[in-house]
Amino acid sequence: MTQTVQTQPTPRVRTVHTRPPMLAVGILIWLGSELMFFAGLFAALFTLRAHLTQWPPAGTELDVLQAGIFTAILVSSSGTMWMAVWHEEHQERTKARKWIIYSMILGALFVGNQCYEWINQTTRWSTNAYGSIFYITTGLHGLHVFIGLVAMALLLGRLRGKAGDPGELAALQGVSYYWHFVDVVWVGLYACLFLLK
Repeated sequence: MTQTVQTQPTPRVRTVHTRPPMLAVGILIWLGSELMFFAGLFAALFTLRAHLTQWPPAGTELDVLQAGIFTAILVSSSGTMWMAVWHEEHQERTKARKWIIYSMILGALFVGNQCYEWINQTTRWSTNAYGSIFYITTGLHGLHVFIGLVAMALLLGRLRGKAGDPGELAALQGVSYYWHFVDVVWVGLYACLFLLK
C-alpha cells in the first residue's frame, strides 16, 4: 500500500526593491565633488606647511580654546540636525522644525565666531602664506556653512502647515548630509590650522 503525501507549494517571497530618493543620490554625488574641492584646499595647506620651518609662523596668534568651543558647537549641530531627520521620519513635523531651528542657531553662532576671528586676527591674508591659506579655507568653509543655513531656512518654509508632501523627508535628509559634511570638513580644518604644530 502506497501513501501519497500532499505537499503544500512553497509560497513565493516577493522581493521589494526600494530605491533611495533621487534627491539624496544627487546630493551625495554633489558632495563627492565638494570633497574633491576641499581635498585640493587641504593639499595646498599641507604643501605650504611642508615648506615652512615653523607652523604656524612666528607672530601668528590663534585662540585655540575659543575656536575649539565653536568647533564643539558646530559638531553638536550635527546631532540636532540628526534629531530633525529622526522626527521627520516619525511624522513629527513640529518637533523636526524645532530641531532645525536649533541647528540654525548653532550654525549661526559658529559663523558669528568666524567673522569675529577674521576681524580680530593679527595675521592678515596678505601677511604670509599661512595667513592666505587661513583666510581662504575658513572663508570658503564659512560660505558653505552659510549656504547650509539658507537651505535650513528653506526647509522651515517647506515644513509649515500640518500636512507634508512626499518629498519633504528626502529634502531634509539631503540637507542633513550636506550639514554633516560641512561639520566634518571643519573638524579637519580646525585640526590643521589650530592644533598641528
